[in-house]
Amino acid sequence: MSGFPQIGVRQPQPYDIVDDPVRACGIGTGFEGQFSARVRDGHGAQIAQVPVRAGGTGIWGNFDVTLAVGVPPTPQGTLEVFDVSAKDGSELSKVVVPITFGRALLDPYHGFAQYTVVSGDTLSGIAAKYYGDTNEWPRIFEANRNQIHDPGRIFPGQVLRMPQ
Repeated sequence: MSGFPQIGVRQPQPYDIVDDPVRACGIGTGFEGQFSARVRDGHGAQIAQVPVRAGGTGIWGNFDVTLAVGVPPTPQGTLEVFDVSAKDGSELSKVVVPITFGRALLDPYHGFAQYTVVSGDTLSGIAAKYYGDTNEWPRIFEANRNQIHDPGRIFPGQVLRMPQ
């Protein structure tokens, strides 16, 4: 029978659009009840890092932390939650969650609407409907990178997130 992993991130889920500050929660245990959470941009540069207090050695506890990120330079990034080895400073039990920064897509960011693709739609046409400018299609593409791999190929029935 296997036990719980040392760190589990429950929020955000992979590819969620996050706001500023980024809120992360989950369950974990670390040496003396401390581990770390950080956010990186799409280039791998650290934007924010905070300590996390939860549980203790062999005891799992809930955590909820906020990481101020401002307006990141890239729409895509990662949340990383990890323990640090007291022996050599290496990162242990690291959980990496890919995220999308709402404020990098649209500032201020208030959330997203949903749009269901119909036959004949293009990202530029949808951008014209939502933002009044066909050139805003990259905003839609970046908000939906988890399901759109080629901006020239969207399909009827896809439900897209439209940053608002």
